[in-house]
Amino acid sequence: MYIIGLNDMTGQTPPSHGIQPLLEIMAQLRDPVSGCPWDVEQSFATIAPYTIEEAYEVADACERNNMDALKDELGDLLFQCVFHARMAEEIAAFDFGDVVDAICSKMIRRHPHVFGTADKPDWEAIKAEERASGGISQGTLSGVALGLPALLRAAKLQSRAARTGFDWPDPSGPLSKVHEEIAEIEAATTSAEVEEEVGDLLFAVVNWARHLNVDPEAALRKANAKFETRFGHMEAQAGESFAGLTLEEKEELWVQAKRRD
Repeated sequence: MYIIGLNDMTGQTPPSHGIQPLLEIMAQLRDPVSGCPWDVEQSFATIAPYTIEEAYEVADACERNNMDALKDELGDLLFQCVFHARMAEEIAAFDFGDVVDAICSKMIRRHPHVFGTADKPDWEAIKAEERASGGISQGTLSGVALGLPALLRAAKLQSRAARTGFDWPDPSGPLSKVHEEIAEIEAATTSAEVEEEVGDLLFAVVNWARHLNVDPEAALRKANAKFETRFGHMEAQAGESFAGLTLEEKEELWVQAKRRD
């Protein structure tokens, strides 16, 4: 591996020859004396939201099939990994090398049909063994990260439960549940009840989407992008007068934006 020291960079963009330059940059950013004050004061908790954001930026670049953006966003996501590893190294928990070793071991362990002698991997048995060795609860729903976006976590919880046979046989079951939850929202009398029933409705919609083989997180991202594009067209058509238009006039602009799509 080609390794370049920070003293050799002289203000220029470091060449892309392995991970070492990035590790050195991160170490200097976190230096308590000469580092960046913002980077120095960060913690695992404060950096985690940025890590999630960067993962979504990667997903967005993939959906747009923009390779230049993907390269850039993967770099940002890698920086987040290095940031967390550096903070862990500072408290003698682990370092970036340990992170690489751990994922290499996991990939080899989970692919015995590639790196071993098994004909076909037993994914669930492998993951159950990993949870047991790590002291993690063996419940069906254990290990589904709390930090996942709510729609994605709902889908994962439902998929896990379905493995035990706790599932509808076809999409008609969750669809009827969607209608049931809408009726319960309409019957709710307090804000707390409305909130609870709206949550149940969203959970039911995720389950319906799962039965339709639709990724609810990806579907909602696309719906967000579609709304953003159409709303932007409405504003562009109306100009500065947009806010003062009547609802009927805005609705006409919305119909025009849909036709444009």
